[in-house]
Amino acid sequence: MGIEAEHLALFYEYVGDVTERRGPHREAHLAWLRQWQADGRLIAGGALGDPPSGALLLLRSDADAESLVSGDPYNSAGLIASWRVTPWKVPVR
Repeated sequence: MGIEAEHLALFYEYVGDVTERRGPHREAHLAWLRQWQADGRLIAGGALGDPPSGALLLLRSDADAESLVSGDPYNSAGLIASWRVTPWKVPVR
C-alpha cells in the first residue's frame, strides 16, 4: 500500500454570467495559475461544467489558498461568487 498524500481542493463558484464576462481577464487568470504551478504550489486545475459554473484547483497541502484567490484576476473582476477549500487525502494514485 502506498503512502497517503494530503492536498487541498480549492473550489470556485463562478457568477452566472462568467462566460460572457471572463474574456478580458482569462489570460491574466491563466498566467496567475501557471505561476502557482511553476513554483509547485498548484498541482492541477480546471473549470467544472459546460458551460463552466466553477473550478477545481488542486494545491499542495502547504499552499496558501487565500493568497491564490485574493491574487486571482477572476476574483478582482468579480467573477468568483464564492470559494471554499478542503483537505483532500489521496490514498490511490
